[in-house]
Amino acid sequence: MPAAAAPIISSVQKLVLYETRARYFLVGSNHAETKYRVLKIDRTEPKDLVIIDDRHVYTQQEVRELLGRLDLGNRTKMGQKGSSGLFRAVSAFGVVGFVRFLEGYYIVLITKRRKMADIGGHAIYKIEDTNMIYIPNDSVRITHPDEARYLRIFQNVDLSSNFYFSYSYDLSHSLQYNLTVLRMPLEMLKSETTQPRQESFDIFEDEGLITQGGSGVFGISSEPYMKYVWNGELLDIIKNTVHRDWLLYIIHGFCGQSKLLIYGRPVYVTLIARRSSKFAGTRFLKRGANCEGDVANEVETEQILCDASVMSFTAGSYSSYVQVRGSVPLYWSQDISTMMPKPPITLDQADPFAHVAALHFDQMLQRFGSPIIILNLVKEREKRKHERILSEELVAAVTYLNQFLPPEHTIIYIPWDMAKYTKSKLCNVLDRLNVIAESVVKKTGFFVNRPDSYCSILRPDEKWNELGGCVIATGRLQTGVLRTNCVDCLDRTNTAQFMVGKCALAYQLYSLGLIDKPNLQFDTDAVRLFEELYEDHGDTLSLQYGGSQLVHRVKTYRKIAPWTQHSKDIMQTLSRYYSNAFSDADRQDSINLFLGVFHPTEGKPHLWELPTDFYLHHKNTMRLLPTRRSYTYWWTPEVIKHLPLPYDEVICAANLKKLIVKKFHKYEEEIDIHNEFFRPYELSSFDDTFCLAMTSSARDFMPKTVGIDPSPFTVRKPDETGKSVLGNKSNREEAVLQRKTAASAPPPPSEEAVSSSSEDDSGTDREEEGSVSQRSTPVKMTDTGDSAKVTENVVQPMKEVYGINLSDGLSEEDLSIYSRFVELGQRRHKQDKSSQQLCSRCPDGVIKLTPISAFSQDNIYEVQPPRVDRKSTEIFQAHIQASQGIMQPLGKEDTSMYREYIRNRYL
Repeated sequence: MPAAAAPIISSVQKLVLYETRARYFLVGSNHAETKYRVLKIDRTEPKDLVIIDDRHVYTQQEVRELLGRLDLGNRTKMGQKGSSGLFRAVSAFGVVGFVRFLEGYYIVLITKRRKMADIGGHAIYKIEDTNMIYIPNDSVRITHPDEARYLRIFQNVDLSSNFYFSYSYDLSHSLQYNLTVLRMPLEMLKSETTQPRQESFDIFEDEGLITQGGSGVFGISSEPYMKYVWNGELLDIIKNTVHRDWLLYIIHGFCGQSKLLIYGRPVYVTLIARRSSKFAGTRFLKRGANCEGDVANEVETEQILCDASVMSFTAGSYSSYVQVRGSVPLYWSQDISTMMPKPPITLDQADPFAHVAALHFDQMLQRFGSPIIILNLVKEREKRKHERILSEELVAAVTYLNQFLPPEHTIIYIPWDMAKYTKSKLCNVLDRLNVIAESVVKKTGFFVNRPDSYCSILRPDEKWNELGGCVIATGRLQTGVLRTNCVDCLDRTNTAQFMVGKCALAYQLYSLGLIDKPNLQFDTDAVRLFEELYEDHGDTLSLQYGGSQLVHRVKTYRKIAPWTQHSKDIMQTLSRYYSNAFSDADRQDSINLFLGVFHPTEGKPHLWELPTDFYLHHKNTMRLLPTRRSYTYWWTPEVIKHLPLPYDEVICAANLKKLIVKKFHKYEEEIDIHNEFFRPYELSSFDDTFCLAMTSSARDFMPKTVGIDPSPFTVRKPDETGKSVLGNKSNREEAVLQRKTAASAPPPPSEEAVSSSSEDDSGTDREEEGSVSQRSTPVKMTDTGDSAKVTENVVQPMKEVYGINLSDGLSEEDLSIYSRFVELGQRRHKQDKSSQQLCSRCPDGVIKLTPISAFSQDNIYEVQPPRVDRKSTEIFQAHIQASQGIMQPLGKEDTSMYREYIRNRYL
């Protein structure tokens, strides 16, 4: 079914801030600079924010005339040419928001950006630099002695570190939600366009609307999911005052994209992590959950697979899988005043009716549907009771909540002591995780926007037939989600999420028809590329929450990590301890101020004077709640009615109110993603093209000097990757040490085998983070000093490159194979009268091809030949005969036309 709508592209992508003594003028335009909007910001108010949107779309010429009049009207003397009344203050790419401490308001602008990913032609950018400008002028400014300190605390949140935005793609929602909205029935879109909107800022809704009788495309823009938006509080003051294109919502977390080349066919693998802005903070200062069910270190990770040969959301193939990590949803904390590496875990409040856990799982049921699967990785057997406290309380909470849910929608609880299995020499951790991952993916399913391929019907797979989720006419939907946690939700959680993601990636590739079985092996280019993405993802999230990078990586659990990693582990452990002990408190204050959890107020205690921020995050401690939720019917009634589907994706009146629907002409710039992606109106170079600069399996992982199968699904040796061939000396030495370590380790069992359990006591194992360089750019750089070595490695003998020496004579066997191949090709192009005659003439030994799959015509695999009418055929045949000297007799029309030409030309 073709999509009935297209995402609305923001028309404010380039901004210029102009300054006068009395006002700021913020001029925003689309990327083509054909449409402009203007904001007028008053500078004469010392503490209030006065913003006026003139509600008009300007052309480029109109904006120049407007700025010229402003410049002329603000000069000190009329007609004076030497001085200018309008100054260009700064150029930007978006507005982060407006903030006020104790004096006037500041405006935060994005001044540098970098493209990090591309999903269906929709670009995702990372903030590289920002600029914070004070709005009131000096003549009305009322100074305060503590303003500078608040400004330093606010700027301690580094906006250039892992904050992302997009002008056309909603990053706060999953791909499944975004594409489900675009596939809404046409009748609902028409009703949404015509019905009035009372709650939203509706004065702009009729701009550019064409008549209902004309041909057009519906544009859809959805409200963001504010839980994952980090500048919602900064934009709240102008949300109902300005046009929605000025509102640029940003997320915090991770975004990475790599290219998987399958025999030249590009497939983009994208990893997006959204960190929750609710109950956000640092490692030891934010544990457990608050009174509203928001947990600490909650991150939603989504892996997106798309066939890059087709860009459009309507015609392309897209698939995604979502999983979540988050702290144990209980009232618990750790006291860091004792200066211990592992402070004791204490339960702060008794919660016999699992009130906070009920609120948390109700949110998850509304966003993801059922089943909710909990993978608890904390220790279960300890000499001194530490982590086991959380396991016992979590089991009791889940058991209590499940007795009231319908049996088909109960919460699934999977406890697995990962530390105990790691210490055991009799089992393989990743094999056991692979078994868990298979059962999880079969229960939740995954999202794909196309129906099952024809080859899966011809060659059915048992694993594919057991897959869960919801099957619809246009593909599959993921219902439910896996929620993984350990104590910190860092090392063990990242490895478990990688194994589940690797299992889901196999199903995604199979659903797109790229592999023949839903199974991926380690030491293949595809898995190595995916593992690198997940390690960068884990390092980034660990730095944000814990203050250091990962220690226990996938290689650690595979027991092939080099011995040099141990020294790095020690340094990262010390770095984490220093960060938790000395700098986490300042970081927590910055996060509280940035997210609007704390508002500076004259006459009240300052942020640095508060003994704790407990009362800021737990609202029920400041006031009595008017109503109390039921202890038995703990879910939202509307949510339970639509399970297993997530309520947020159900087409109902409440969800339709969150959409903004407009009707455009099909060539309008607001919905033309082709022009937005290719930008034919500007000059570009291949060096700046993002798709050529991103990490590629063929360039960075595939062997360069061995003439073997270039498939990214072929198992390689550890020293055959492209990185070890093109790397520097230290990387090659580390690879040699890694191979020696792997050779001395016992061989692991197969991935399908179920590892046996171990009964040894795990004791108190460490859980710190180690170092691996964090990816800051998708462009792979090579040291210039190693250029000569790289050249030596690339120039190889013909035997190593092609597998054979072409100068030697061919054997009789090779000649016979080539003869059969040539004869097969010749017979393939012959047109015989019937298939029986073709079969009778086939000599012995010639291969006979029988197609086992078929595709409908006019799709991305097969194009129907165009039909040519009779007149065009006759013209083409006459042209061919004319080139051979055979001329056609002229008709009456041609003769009269020629005579008219001669008469007008010469007579």
